[in-house]
Amino acid sequence: MDQDALISRLPASIASRVRSAKLADGVATLVLDVSGLDASKRGELEEAVRDILGQLDEIAEVRVAMTAEKVQRRIVAIGSGKGGVGKSTLTANLAVALHRMGRKVGVVDADIYGPSQPTLLDNQGERPQAEEQKLIPVQSPHGIPVLSMGHLVEPGKAIAWRGPMAGNALGQLIDAHWGEVDTLLVDLPPGTGDVQLSMLQKHKPAGAVIVSTPQDLALIDAQRAAQLFDAAGVPLIGLVENMAGYVCPNCGEISDPFGQGGVEAAAKAMDVPFMGRIPLNMAIREASDGGTPPATRDDDTSAPFRQIAEQLAAWLDA
Repeated sequence: MDQDALISRLPASIASRVRSAKLADGVATLVLDVSGLDASKRGELEEAVRDILGQLDEIAEVRVAMTAEKVQRRIVAIGSGKGGVGKSTLTANLAVALHRMGRKVGVVDADIYGPSQPTLLDNQGERPQAEEQKLIPVQSPHGIPVLSMGHLVEPGKAIAWRGPMAGNALGQLIDAHWGEVDTLLVDLPPGTGDVQLSMLQKHKPAGAVIVSTPQDLALIDAQRAAQLFDAAGVPLIGLVENMAGYVCPNCGEISDPFGQGGVEAAAKAMDVPFMGRIPLNMAIREASDGGTPPATRDDDTSAPFRQIAEQLAAWLDA
């Protein structure tokens, strides 16, 4: 039995991973590409090969070797100068939009003290397993693997940690079994504190997106966050303006309670791309609270997130 005949006995999903196969003196020897598979999936694959080929009369023994290409994973930091500007909502929706574009994306909720991704991505109450002393990300119903302190502590329980403990927690979330994920969006806490410094020292991002609302106080803090990344040699992918314009659900009139255009002006002054603006929209808030990010839809509420995700994807491909 030649290599092609041996491989043909396997299901297509397994055969596509076979890099070489031979049968000699009743011994079948196969080399499998297990890139992107965690330890349990590798074990399942090997067991399936042994079960299928072991049933053939001409095969007395099955030997399996495994090889894997290391995934070149890039980290994109989503940051802000202050809290409450919609950074976590943007992160979740960018992840969903990128996933729908065919990207292999995961999310790390690095807001150690105020994790929100389990709510936004609808996997509250899930607990990650561990293999080889590394965490296995929790899957979201929307196809996004995610890790958050919200998956490791009881819901509603306060986390009272000093800086080094928060930095160590970030390391556990990033150095996990991410499999085929090649783009990791890191939802940072607001400001320029210990978590940001730990990430820059140990897990340097490929680039950063800064989120702000239009008012001056938020912009001042956002510019500080941008300066931190710039000083660390992390490229600024662009700035996003959130809560830019409120459409009254009754009369349709548009108002700007937080102002408008401030982030775009700041991006121009900083010579940084302006990636777009997201309106202050009740539908976005309701969908987010319900664990169904607007980017899962094909309507007006998803459009700003898709447009920003397309720019991020173009930056990653450049």
